[in-house]
Amino acid sequence: MDIGSAILIIGFAALVAAFFLLVTGLVYSELMNSDIPRGVANSGKLHMVHGLFVGMAIVGRILHRLGICHQVSFIRWFTACFLTRLKQVPAGLRVKDMKFAEVPVRVYEPTSVCGGLRRGLVYFHGGGWVQGSIDSVDEVCRHIAKESDTTVISVGYRLAPEHRYPAQLDDCEAATCHFLSVAETEFSVDSNRVAVGGDSTGANLAAALCQRLARRENGHLPFPCAQVLIYPALQMADFNLPSYQQNHAVPILFRGRMVFYFLQYLNGDMSVCQEVLEGTHVPTELRPRYEDWLSPSNLPPEFLTRGFSEPTIAEYDGEVYHTIKAGLESEVSPLLADDAIIQKTPPTFILTCEFDVLRDDGILYRKRLLDLEINVTWQHVVDGFHGMISFFNQGWLTFPSAVRVVDSAANYVKTL
Repeated sequence: MDIGSAILIIGFAALVAAFFLLVTGLVYSELMNSDIPRGVANSGKLHMVHGLFVGMAIVGRILHRLGICHQVSFIRWFTACFLTRLKQVPAGLRVKDMKFAEVPVRVYEPTSVCGGLRRGLVYFHGGGWVQGSIDSVDEVCRHIAKESDTTVISVGYRLAPEHRYPAQLDDCEAATCHFLSVAETEFSVDSNRVAVGGDSTGANLAAALCQRLARRENGHLPFPCAQVLIYPALQMADFNLPSYQQNHAVPILFRGRMVFYFLQYLNGDMSVCQEVLEGTHVPTELRPRYEDWLSPSNLPPEFLTRGFSEPTIAEYDGEVYHTIKAGLESEVSPLLADDAIIQKTPPTFILTCEFDVLRDDGILYRKRLLDLEINVTWQHVVDGFHGMISFFNQGWLTFPSAVRVVDSAANYVKTL
């Protein structure tokens, strides 16, 4: 080997080592900023998984700044290649990829004999409207379909930043309406027993879709018989609720990251992130109305015991409001819809997790529904954290508590 080649090899090795040390240092710094309370299930494993996700995000950020690829693209690629494994379809289930109104879907059909028409569930994956896919919830949909003897449709809606609001909701509507129109003739499903549901931002889409359909009331198609909301994101008005304060640094969803996802969904303008966190985006005239719905006094007292302080009222900034205006509309923030619309929504299953910034969104939505005499089934996971469903039946990434979450949803679907 000549001297020049040796120098190149040494230089490359040094570069790799420096990159590794940089990533390690940044991951360590991020881990020190996280807070995993004692009550979280499998806290040691959550630390490890959080480190993996942070490392993935940091490498993506570095590649993005070097102009090699977008951070989001890298995270999607890494997740698809290393964290998502599609297993052989189990006996008793038929799985097929299709398109409904040009929207990719995956259909899960039980093969057991059914005396009549089956029930159906149209499912929207989570991922902050930015990540996630049909593959990422494949195990969840298989389990619900098989355990509840239900035909499940998983929707592969378009994602930000390539596609902004309302593309995601439009896709969910198109796929759902298509299924409702052919449920009986093509899938032997009773169109009057089709629910919609999802996790996290997928649950947001499910709730927003029910409200959109309620507004239209065209009568041409049956209305969803229920909505299944697993730790839903339901409002962009207040990021200082008790759950946001108590769980602001609990993996895998930090308080600031939720604002990032909302802004990516709307328009990608990250310059107003801090202002939105502080609440300057909410017009003065809307605050009394939102206070009625979002006041911590509406929460059961046990959810205030881990600490909560009334935030300083932020001065309204009209420029910030106009940047995020659509985020306060009910199709992005279903919790902020008028009573007349919420009153038309179907019976609802809501699952919340104690150690989740979105916990209070679900609990406050439950109160609004109950106040309007909507039937609500509420499941609260006392040792749960956001994103648990992503770790259902995922090999070494599996969290046992995720089984309880998916089983709760499947058991509710059985009742429809």
